Amino acid sequence: MENLLSIKDLSVKGIEQILEDAQRILDGETKSIGQKTAALLFYEASTRTKMSFEMAAHRLGISLLGFSPETSSVQKGESLYDTVKTVEAIGADIVIIRHPEDAYYNQLQQNITIPIVNAGDGKGEHPTQCLLDLLTIYQEFGTFQNIKVVIAGDILHSRVAKSNAFALRKLGADVMFSAPSVWKDLSLPYDYVSMDEAVENCDVLMLLRVQNERHAGASSMTNEEYLAAYGLTTAREKAMKKNSILLHPAPINRGVEIESHLVECDRSRIFKQMNNGVAVRMAILNQLLQKGGHLHVVAN
Repeated sequence: MENLLSIKDLSVKGIEQILEDAQRILDGETKSIGQKTAALLFYEASTRTKMSFEMAAHRLGISLLGFSPETSSVQKGESLYDTVKTVEAIGADIVIIRHPEDAYYNQLQQNITIPIVNAGDGKGEHPTQCLLDLLTIYQEFGTFQNIKVVIAGDILHSRVAKSNAFALRKLGADVMFSAPSVWKDLSLPYDYVSMDEAVENCDVLMLLRVQNERHAGASSMTNEEYLAAYGLTTAREKAMKKNSILLHPAPINRGVEIESHLVECDRSRIFKQMNNGVAVRMAILNQLLQKGGHLHVVAN
C-alpha cells in the first residue's frame, strides 16, 4: 500500500494527477468513498491542516478517529509506533500524522500496512501543503515553466519551504529564497535575494511564518524591524509586478512577515489556498483509499 511521506516520492505524473483530481472536485465532481475510517494523529498544534483533512474526510464519507496526545496513552509513555499499530489494529484504513520529529515515518514503514499521510514532520516536509500551493499557482498561470517563485522568511525551520522548493524546481519553476542570514539554509541549492529584489522580479511571493517555537533563543529583531527588513510592506507590495500573486501557508503573523491589510489584498491568494487544501486532500485520500488506487511515485 502506498504512502504520501515526502513530495520527493511523487513523480511529475503523480503531482499532476493529484492536481487534476483536485481541480475536478473544485469544479463540482462528486466523490464518496464510504465505509472507510481515517485516524488523525496530530502531535503538534494545527488549525488549517487538521480541519482541512477533517472536511476532506467528511465530504468523502470517511469516518474519523479523533486523537489528542494530551489525553492519550502518549502521556503514559506509548511510542508513536505503538499508537499507529493500535489504530491499525482497531480498524483504521489510513493514518494522517503530524509530528515534531523529522522523518518520523522511517520507524513506521516496515510494519505498518495501512497508508500513511505525512501532515508535517518537524522541520522536514509538508507534502500536502505543497500540493495545495502548487494547485493555487497552476490555477493562476496554467504552467510552472519559468514561473519565478520567491519563498521568503524562516527558511531554516520551514518544512513548507523545503517541499515547495523541490517540487517547483522539478516542475520547471525558477525558485529563489529570501531570508535573514541567521535563518538561511545553506544546505539547500537555491540562491538568495533581498526582499526588495524579490518583490520586483517574482511571479509568486510565498511568505513564511517566523517559527519562534523552533528557535533556540529569542530573535534579536523586533516585529517592526523584521517587517521593515524582510517582510511585505505596503511599499514592497506596490513594487510587485501587476499579475504577481501572494501566498502564505498560515498561520499568519500580521505585522511581522506581512502588513495586516495586505493579507486580503487583490493579489493575495491566501484564503484560496485554504479552499484548495480541502480538494487536494480529498484527491489524496481518494487515490490512497479507492479500490486499486495508488499514487504515482518516483521509480527507484
